[in-house]
This record gives sequence, structure tokens and C-alpha cells, in this order.
Amino acid sequence: MTNGFDVPHMAMPLGGIGTGNVAICADGSLRQWQLHNIGNHAGALPSSFFAVRATRWEPPLDTVRILQSVPPASTGTPLVNDDEVPQWQRDLLARHPGVERTTFTATYPEATVRYEDSLLPLEITLHAFTPLVPLDVDASSIPAAMFTFRLVNTDSLDIHGSLGIAVQNAVGWDGISPIEGVRGAGYGGNVNRLRRADGWTAVELENVALADDAPGAGGLVLAADSDDASVLLQWRDPDEFVAFLRSRALASGAPRLAYAPGTPDPQRHAPASAVGPSPAGDTWNTGIAVPFQLAPGETREIRVALTWHFPNRYVNFEQFGPARPEWGRSKFWLGNHYATRYTDARDVFSRVRSEWNSLRAATEEWTGTLTRSGLDAEAVTHLAAQLVPIRSPTCFRAADGRFFGFEGTLGASTVMWSGAFGGSCPLNCTHVWNYAQALAKVFPELERDMRSTEFEIMQAPEGFVPHRVIAPAYLRQLWDSPIGGPDQPALDGMLGTVLKTYREYRAGAGLDWLRRYWPSLVRLMRHVDSTWNVTGTGMLTGVQPSTHDIDLAGLNTFQGTLWLAALRAAEEMARLVDSKAADNYRATFEQASHAYDSALFNGEYYVQQLQPGDNTDYQWVNGCLADQLIGQWWAHQLGLGHLLPPDHIQTALRSIVKHNLRHGFRDFVHPYRSFADTDDTGLLVCTWPHGGRPPVPTRYADEVWTGTEYQVAAHCLWEGLAEEAQLILDALWARYNGQRRNPYNQIECGDHYVRAMAGWSVLEALAGFSEDASAGVFRFRRPEWSVPFVASGGWGLWSPSSAGLTLECTGGRLEIRELLISGDSASGYRAFLDGSALPLRFSRDASGVRVGFSERVALVRGQVLALAL
Repeated sequence: MTNGFDVPHMAMPLGGIGTGNVAICADGSLRQWQLHNIGNHAGALPSSFFAVRATRWEPPLDTVRILQSVPPASTGTPLVNDDEVPQWQRDLLARHPGVERTTFTATYPEATVRYEDSLLPLEITLHAFTPLVPLDVDASSIPAAMFTFRLVNTDSLDIHGSLGIAVQNAVGWDGISPIEGVRGAGYGGNVNRLRRADGWTAVELENVALADDAPGAGGLVLAADSDDASVLLQWRDPDEFVAFLRSRALASGAPRLAYAPGTPDPQRHAPASAVGPSPAGDTWNTGIAVPFQLAPGETREIRVALTWHFPNRYVNFEQFGPARPEWGRSKFWLGNHYATRYTDARDVFSRVRSEWNSLRAATEEWTGTLTRSGLDAEAVTHLAAQLVPIRSPTCFRAADGRFFGFEGTLGASTVMWSGAFGGSCPLNCTHVWNYAQALAKVFPELERDMRSTEFEIMQAPEGFVPHRVIAPAYLRQLWDSPIGGPDQPALDGMLGTVLKTYREYRAGAGLDWLRRYWPSLVRLMRHVDSTWNVTGTGMLTGVQPSTHDIDLAGLNTFQGTLWLAALRAAEEMARLVDSKAADNYRATFEQASHAYDSALFNGEYYVQQLQPGDNTDYQWVNGCLADQLIGQWWAHQLGLGHLLPPDHIQTALRSIVKHNLRHGFRDFVHPYRSFADTDDTGLLVCTWPHGGRPPVPTRYADEVWTGTEYQVAAHCLWEGLAEEAQLILDALWARYNGQRRNPYNQIECGDHYVRAMAGWSVLEALAGFSEDASAGVFRFRRPEWSVPFVASGGWGLWSPSSAGLTLECTGGRLEIRELLISGDSASGYRAFLDGSALPLRFSRDASGVRVGFSERVALVRGQVLALAL
């Protein structure tokens, strides 16, 4: 556990895919309220807090604590604000004491906060989560935050009291405008209604003044699993709710609830609730007080649910491309997919209440897989956090189910150019999503939807794919106008579309799915070939728009290795669909591979070679680009083999780590954005170890991108360079350890930036894992310790054992026809499924061993496939 005071940036989002978030923070508070279909990383919702009152009859004791520790001053870290504590919380803690100390530990999406105070005769622990189940989009898309408080009497005498849970009725709020107390834009007509059923006390928060299609229309539910809880239904100031907690008596009148369950508070000598809808411009707060009586050593668990439902998502972001005055006042309703699954917040709560235990158990099957593995605690924290951007405001699903993603969420990292509210750089940016691997591996159906959007909506008749989509999808796409970031369709994004299509096929999309899009792929490859492969060498030349938001030029392996990987992927897909183009793709690959290596490898790393007439601005020429081998990183994940000589690749990777991994930034001049500073270590986008930095170097050269760091680290692992990989990961994870930056918010051009989801490839590279689901082939490296993995149908642990090797299914279903184990020199194996022998085929070559089965072996949760020597 970590002292909350030491990690002021630690804020873990709660919420499902496309639902919005609220964060549980290391000081025990809730911050970053982003439920209203727009990003606002500093979103503050006043009067939303936890509190406890502990009392003892004799000797007398009466203590009230806000369940939040006193926050430290801001660290002032550039471009982040996760440590920003709303003024209303500081004011509350100035009037009513918080706890002396909190500790925080988490494996996303589960967090545990322990509240400690020497004057509290209670041990108070909070478990917070929103369900996350790999491969189960529905279970992972619930608009809810679920809390379990555990109270233990540490005194030698009986203790009684109340757990207080308060929240503001935010229905009608625009998610952005500052709220002063209960006054805020969109408020007025807010009503809180009590409902007691099935052992729970719930308050439904509504706004009766809003039209059904208003952006802020919707509802919330706050509920606790106590049928005798008291409720202060409507109030204005937190002092009122604290007074309400202090008024709680053992003679509470609770027995009357048996005949009058609609009574918010049966206790007659207590503060009264406000009545009726709130006046214009105002809202109400609500609060639930759950009573407890504990003998010495006794424990009580109290579950609390917060659910929400805001169905009216509109295009509340400025889209790229030309000015469109003809759109006029059109708001372009997109809706939310979760609102087609649930009718309202009460419906969400009904599911949470009835499935609480199973949803938590399913979530813990995943988090338990990580914590049971041989990964150290730091690796578990950061690799589990790879899934945060998917469930942040960066991503959403429209009512029709279509999945969209910004590059990130606007915030402190973007305020200097695009403000702090909304989504950054819309939408589905192909060249940034080139790095992201987590969505495709954990929720493959959503990633497949992005391919459908690219081929069915974005692709132009000429074959090219613009790197951004315009929403709604029925609007004209960016086929004949400058796009922005870069202006012309990004070449790396188009090559990535080819690679991602092959990835989706291997992850179980199926041959029919591949055949559906094969003609589109052929048109795309023809466009790339005819536009850039024009010199007869197989190498790409000319203006090459890229993820650096500029046009690259000349011969370079950033675009070049993506091209080589795309050729190999196209070859493999062509053979699957019986296309005669496979041999042509292969011939071009072999020609281009030799040409790139001969022209650009300088004995240390791969350089850029400009051609006559090329624009020299924004190039790197003799520099060492961190992403110079990005296509090889892709090739390892797709089982495509080496694209360039392996010894040259490994030498180049060592050189990248040697030249680009900078230790300390105190004397470093940041001409761009500062993602590493003071004593940080980080991998620079580009360096010039032997001089020759151009007057106008490649854009962002002096920045540190977490997505690039993850890409290079994973590639090092694939090449057996574990020491170099760990140096990069140690640096990245130290920067985002909660002290000066948030491990649940890796930034670049926006918070929760999707390029950072390249980190999922680290998890796979540690295991040497890849899968061809269509063939039932699992590929692993021989493990030295237990490594977690996620396959197309389930997840598990790949481990050494005293008898040989084991593959345990810890969730879902695994179907295996063949195991390829690199680095294994065993002379033979016997296979057992839960102790029962299985017939197998065994072979060995220089790369490792191959274990095959006559038919697919299916494992479900708890089953173990053992390979014994």
C-alpha cells in the first residue's frame, strides 16, 4: 500500500466503456467527474463525498470524519493536473476534519483505500471498482461505480454510528461550467426521489424541467444495501449533511419503515429535507446515512452503488477538415450505446444490485490473473492500466454501436492550443491508433468495428483512407480537402490499416470477414504502391504524411518498415483468400527489404536518405529516430518474421536505447511539450548522436512519448534485449508512479492518450505470445516465471513447473490446436488436461518445439494443460 499523501496524482477512473467516469483518488475522495458526454479532467461536483460518524455510549465518544485525507500542495508538474483538488473539498476539510492518513493500492479496475485516524475506533477500508471482464464488452460497459466499505471495530467497547454517502444531483449540468455550491448552468427542476426495495435504500436523481433530448437530460441513482438507512433527501450545503449525521440516534424510528418505506428519515428529531423541485439555476444534493452497531472486533460491510444514464451525446467537438457553414445549428445527435442497453439509471442499478457478486468475481478473475503471475507489483499496476483509455472520455460508442476514439481527452496537456474540455483530435486517427494494441486484444469486436468504419465509411473511391473520420458517419468524409495533423492522408495510418486487418483476422474475425474487406485492402495497397513505390526499388519515396503531423520525405525505415510489414501481411492474407497477388507482394517485400537495409543502415542504426528535390524541413537525416523499426514491432506481433537482418535490427535497438534514453532534463531545452523534466529519464523521439541536427528537425524530436517508449521496449523484448527493455520501462513507470504524474493517465496530445496503449504489446512480448485463432495456434517463449496472456477466447497463465510447463485458463475459454514454444530444447513432452493424458505430435527445430493435437483442446476457467518432460 502507498501513503496517499505521497502520490497526490493517483486518480483511478471508475466507469465502463463509453459511459464516462469519476475517479477514486489516493486521498480517498471522488474527483474528475466526467459523466456528461464530454471530457473535463478537472470536473468538480460539489458536496459529493464519503463521511463517517463513530460514537460510543460510555465513556462518551462522538467523532465525525470526512473520508478524505488532507491533500498536499500541487506538484506543479508540467501539462498534468491529476493532483488538482477542487476548492470545495479544501473548504469542506477546513470546516470538518478529514482522516489523518489514507493508503491506496490498485490493480485496475479495482482500488482499495484504507482510511486511518487515531481518534477513530474503526478500521475503514473501501474497495472500489467498475466491472471489467476481458472479451465481454457488455459487462465492461456498465455506467456505474461500485463501492464496498468494510468497517471493523478496533475498540474494546461497542461502537455505533453511521456511514455517510453524499452526491449532488448533476442532471442538467453541461459537464464543464463551474458549479458554486448548488448553483450551476443547466440546473433547476432537480428532484430526488426515494426508493426502498430488496434490502437497498436508493435515491433517484432527476430533472423534471429538461426536454428528453436536452444534452444534460438523464439521471443518477445513489444506493446503499441497507433497508433501514436514513436519507436527507434534498439539501444545499455539506454542513447540513454533517449535521444530519450528528443527529443520528439509537432511537432512530427505523421500525416504522416496515409500514412506511417511503419515509426518507423515520427519526423525528432530525434536520428536515428541502421540498419540491429545485429553483431555476439550482440543484439539490442528497445523502444516505447507513447505521451500524459493532461489538469489539466485529466487521460490517456496506455496499454503495452510483449509477448514471445520460443518453444524449451530440457532436460537441470541432471536427477536422474544411469550414462547413452549411451545418449551421445542426447538433448531430450520436447517442450512447449503453443507453440502448439500459432504459435509465434505475435500470443500471437493477443490474448492479442483482449481479454484484458475479460481476466482482468475473473482474477478479482478470485482476487475479495479473497479481498471481510473476510480474512485479509495478508491472502489474502499469500493464493493468493499459485498459484505462478505452473506458475514459477518449473513447465512446454511439447509439448504433459504432466505436469511436479521440486521440485523447483535452486537458492540461492541450489547454495551450485547444482548451481543456472535450476530445482531442477527432476521430479514429489511424496513425495514432497504429500504436494502440490493448483494444484489439481485450475487446476485439470493438477494434473490428474500427476496421469496418475505415473500409465502409472512410475509404475513398481511389483507395486511400483519410486518417480521421467525420461523425456522424453519414456526413461527407475527408476525401478532397486538407485534413489536419497532417494535412494529407497519413501514409503510416494507411499501412497500419493493412496490418490491423491481418491482426483482427488472426484474433478470430474469421475468413468470411477477411474476404468481405479483401477488395478494399487490394485497392488500398494499389494506391500506396502507385503513389509511393515509383522508383523501381520497392522503397517508398516522395511526400509521406505521418504521425508527426508533418510530411516525411526520402527513404526512411519509419514508413519503410511499416511498408515491409504491410507487404508481408498482404501476402499472408492473399494466400488465405486464394489471391494470385501473394507472389507479387512477396517479390516486392524481398526487393524492398534488401534495398532499405543496403541504403539506410549505417552500421549503428537506420538513417534517413533524402532524394533530390525533397523538402529538408522536419526531417532527421542522420538522426536516430526512436520509431525507426516500428514495422518490425508489428511484424513480431503478427508472426511475420524479420523484415530486415536480425543482427542489424538488434544493433539499431541497442543504439536507440544508448542515444535516445536521456537521464535528467534539468538542463534540457524543451522547444515542444515537456513530458519529462527535472530528474526524469525518458526516451527522446529523435537524437543526433553524431551531430548534423537539421535547422528544422523532425517535429516533436525533443519530446518523450510513452507510446513510443512502450513500442521500443516491447520490440527489445521480442529481440531478446531484456535489459534494454527494462531500462525504458523503469524510466516510464517512474515518471508515472503517482508522485508527479498519474499511472492511470499517460498524456501526450491529450489526457488518456491512446498511443500509450502500445504498452499492451509489452505484456505479450514478456510471454513471447501471439495467436492465430483461425488455426488454433498459440506461440509462446519458454517461460522463466508465470506470465499472463489474453487470447481471442479467454485468458490465463503460462508457467514453468517442476515437471515441465503449464497453461492455465483463468477466464473465458481457450481452444488450442498447436503450441509453438521458442527457446525450448526439450526432447519430448507428454500432455495432460486436468490430469488426463492427451495424445500429441511433437517436433523440434533450432527455434524451439512444436506440440500439436489431433483436435482442438478446449480449456475453461480453472482447467490446466500440463506439458510434462
